[in-house]
Amino acid sequence: MCGIVGCIGVNDPVKYLIEGLKELEYRGYDSAGIAVKDAEEIKIIKAVGKLENLENKVKNVKFENPEFGIGHTRWATHGKPTEINAHPHRGEFSAVVHNGIIENYQEIKRFLQNEGVEFISQTDTEVIVKLFEYFYKDNAFEAFKKTIEKLEGAYAILLITKDEDKIFFAKKGSPLIVAKKEKEIYFASSDAPLVGNATHAHYLEDGEYGYVDGEIHLFREDVRVSPYFKELPSSKESAKKGGFRFYMEKEIYEQYDVLKENTLGRNTPDGIKFDELDREFFEGINNIIISACGTSYHAGLVGKYLLERDAKIRTNVEVASELRYRDPLLTKDTLFIVISQSGETADTLETLKHAKKAGLKTLALCNVDNSSIVREADRTILLRAGIEKGVASTKAFATQVMTLWMLSNYLAGKNEYEEINEAIEVTKVDSSLHEKIKRLSKRYMHGHGFFYIGRDIFYPLALEGALKLKEISYIHAEGYPAGEMKHGPIALADPELYVVALLSKNILFEKTKSNIEELVARDATTLTISSEYIEMTDDFIKINETVHPMVEFFEMMVVTQLLAMEVAIRMGNDVDMPRNLAKSVTVE
Repeated sequence: MCGIVGCIGVNDPVKYLIEGLKELEYRGYDSAGIAVKDAEEIKIIKAVGKLENLENKVKNVKFENPEFGIGHTRWATHGKPTEINAHPHRGEFSAVVHNGIIENYQEIKRFLQNEGVEFISQTDTEVIVKLFEYFYKDNAFEAFKKTIEKLEGAYAILLITKDEDKIFFAKKGSPLIVAKKEKEIYFASSDAPLVGNATHAHYLEDGEYGYVDGEIHLFREDVRVSPYFKELPSSKESAKKGGFRFYMEKEIYEQYDVLKENTLGRNTPDGIKFDELDREFFEGINNIIISACGTSYHAGLVGKYLLERDAKIRTNVEVASELRYRDPLLTKDTLFIVISQSGETADTLETLKHAKKAGLKTLALCNVDNSSIVREADRTILLRAGIEKGVASTKAFATQVMTLWMLSNYLAGKNEYEEINEAIEVTKVDSSLHEKIKRLSKRYMHGHGFFYIGRDIFYPLALEGALKLKEISYIHAEGYPAGEMKHGPIALADPELYVVALLSKNILFEKTKSNIEELVARDATTLTISSEYIEMTDDFIKINETVHPMVEFFEMMVVTQLLAMEVAIRMGNDVDMPRNLAKSVTVE
């Protein structure tokens, strides 16, 4: 997740670039930078950390006649968050910003190095500008076309060169919008920077590219096409939320896109690849301990099922606040994994320090580069979920589970490329499904509590579904292994007890179905989520048929998130800022 802006034909391009990046800072704040064509040169200003650092540097730069420019706020994927790795990246006479991952960048880099081209950064993006200059003879647009033809992976690209008053652009797999107001032309990764500046926008489709110079020259498969303009919203707050009622709703819908970013360059037809890891790191490892809190703990529980079943490595999952105050048995053949959205979770950080003192190898699954947990861990896999503004985690949980699934594949030498892609597809929210959940939500507001039940990987999802409902609706809810209901909790069953049953067709179907029948027989009001219709259930949400339980998992995950949100909205709650909670728990 990175943010891109650009403009040409604007009175004060520097102002738009900075203000636009402020609107996109949620997409990344490891570093930021701008490149501006000023008189006869391209001036590049970059800074590490939050955008205010760049803003302060820009104030000290004297511009003579700024004409147009591009900007970027970075969420690090390749290379540490340093000024050298920050965008824009420069060549001898050009500059580029890029969101996405160039999967074949190492191959391109080796080729260019053999041709005598030098590189200074650790990023995949630098190859774009260096390849462009390698191809550039006397026609910049032809050089740009040759460049994007060589790129594999995902990208949204803006490129400028000193010799031409144009901004070149291309889009494949990462969001990019071109917008206009009379002769002013703007670029951005989302609506928010455009509102108040442009009036109409074309949302670029994959494979579209071109350049702007006073008008928009748009191409698809070497054929010039006309932009399809939509009117931009007038409210900035609405634009930030993308037209959704709450950030949480927007983030549920974003899961499809962030999971694509999370798996980009990692889930390949040849198996899982992690630039952050090597096989040597796992030598001598016979056990895994996962330490986490809240939603991250639930993701860890899913990881336990996957790692033990597929990679055959004994795995324990610990609540960090408990682990740090007991005397755990930590042996040096144990890999210690910590999971945190923010990278600042106090209890999780302390367990990490404890493991380091004991001499264990440590691995962090985290969403924020350069956070305390990332700095402390031996290795880190970044989640690439982008910033979550809703306190109740949705897309961070999705990327945590997906990363653990890929890690289990990696350690098992297993290739589930197609299944992972199928799981991503089912997270795309279907509007009719959402509408059904909205209508169902009015029936699930006034009982004495909820049980979410499931077996195997669907037990941690039951825990997570119950937590989501608790956090934002303030209704008591518990997650249970379906087989445990008869060992006590079923005493609560009556028509005012609501049960959400996660019924997998691929794991213990008949046994879980039997557990649902036991609750129905005691008059519990039951909502079943499954690919197979269950006649005795009060309500039913059908998911797609699949042969892989993790595909079911991700589709059920979206349903439980939407259900919690719609119940809370019906009750008049602010789902983004639930009472008594904070996004990042940095104290005990």
